[in-house]
Amino acid sequence: MELATAAEMREMDRRTIEDFGIPGRVLMETAARGAVSVLLKLFPGAASRRIGVMAGKGNNGGDGFVMARCLKQMGAEATVYLLARAQEISGDAAANLALLPKMGVPVTEIPDSDSFGRARPGMEWCDLWIDAILGTGLNSEVRGLYRDAILFLNEARGPVFSVDVPSGLFSDTGAAPLCVRADATATFGLPKIGQWVYPGASFRGVLEVVDIGIPLHVVEAVNPRHFLADESWARGILKPRKPTAHKGDAGHLLVVAGSPGKTGAAFMASHAALRAGAGLVTLAAPTTVSGVLEGRVTEAMTEALPASSSGGLSEAAFEPVMRLLEGKRALALGPGMGTDPETVRLVRRLVVESPVPVVADADALNALAWDASLLKNARSAVILTPHPGEMSRLSGRSTAEIQADRIGSARAFSETHGVWLVLKGAHTVSASPDGRAGIVASGNPGMASGGMGDVLTGVTGALLVQGYGPDEAATLGAYLHGLSADILAAGGSPVGYLASEVADALPRAVSRCLAPHPDGGPKP
Repeated sequence: MELATAAEMREMDRRTIEDFGIPGRVLMETAARGAVSVLLKLFPGAASRRIGVMAGKGNNGGDGFVMARCLKQMGAEATVYLLARAQEISGDAAANLALLPKMGVPVTEIPDSDSFGRARPGMEWCDLWIDAILGTGLNSEVRGLYRDAILFLNEARGPVFSVDVPSGLFSDTGAAPLCVRADATATFGLPKIGQWVYPGASFRGVLEVVDIGIPLHVVEAVNPRHFLADESWARGILKPRKPTAHKGDAGHLLVVAGSPGKTGAAFMASHAALRAGAGLVTLAAPTTVSGVLEGRVTEAMTEALPASSSGGLSEAAFEPVMRLLEGKRALALGPGMGTDPETVRLVRRLVVESPVPVVADADALNALAWDASLLKNARSAVILTPHPGEMSRLSGRSTAEIQADRIGSARAFSETHGVWLVLKGAHTVSASPDGRAGIVASGNPGMASGGMGDVLTGVTGALLVQGYGPDEAATLGAYLHGLSADILAAGGSPVGYLASEVADALPRAVSRCLAPHPDGGPKP
């Protein structure tokens, strides 16, 4: 499912109005009536309740005016609290405001904070609130009268239903310095990025998308650059294995990982790759730990590589690794490798010269952080899977800056360096060099434990060797990883499950995405 920026939604509205002759007032009417349907579905008794509509002076307020009129016709006791003077309203919103007195809908004008204070006692009687204050165009912190209104709604005794976006949410980034905490949101046309990026995702409540009549041709012409990687998306990407498939068809992954004290990371990456469907996995580790790993892995093959004086991988391992890559389809690099200077130099050479796609995580990312510009010289596709701290080291930006705009940070790095990037977190973001970005709709807080990144490395590598391109492998790997954890959490383990258990749940995640569609129809 596509996700839209504020600018993309404005362009879709403009094209629908100008190129297809659908008036803006019709779009507003359709949107608001759709929102009423969502409201009644989520709050079945709303038509018999006392409803307050907190309305701003833009089109978001206009949507609220239409909703008030529709609910009044259904028998609800609806009152509009207009955070402006009526003469300040213009366009389609003004036309709908003018209809309210004719329908018997009271309108209380509240042009400033003093009048808000005077009106407040009368607002306390409302059982349910419609938040129609601010729409998708906000990009600065709310102040003054609108701030008063948002604070009031967040203290209201009844549920709050937001129109398009919760007021105060930055729809392109998910930032929410001061935001309505909605119980539900009806968003128009397409979901907005900020509704799926934290902290914004925690303010939207139940999210429903309302079709407002934007033609598919218009959506395709605008071509939104963001998408939601959910189960429906995964069903369209994941390919069932042919009945005649053999292990060679499923590909061979080389995992280069491990150092003294960090054999678990190497094991989990290779184990996860097999659980995610790789036909063959070879785990290559320094001689100091290869014996330990050989005794631990069963299905994977092992290779011993030259070790440095500290026990990590030596730079002399470069040629052996290049030989091992013959016949392999991808290289997974980094889990538990350590940061010995020789290991750092080895990683940097392998990333640049590998003849097959590379998945780099953990200590491989730390090695690349010394000079990320070398990524532009990589011979093959490179997928990086940093958490925010690793992303900070790679990009030279603070973790706070990255978290303030996760999608923008991921895309900028991906486009600049020509790599595919998976920025882990809630929700994980994937970015491609062409500017496309996905938000992964799986995962849960129970994943906040050691080893999860090692599992993701293995899953992503496994998808590469099975024939998925870097675009698909990066995002699908993150989705299946999170879905495996969701399966464990739903089974009664919201926290305390292990990364190795997430790896073991991968076949169930894959099975879910390959199963017949829940509506009984064919898979999309």
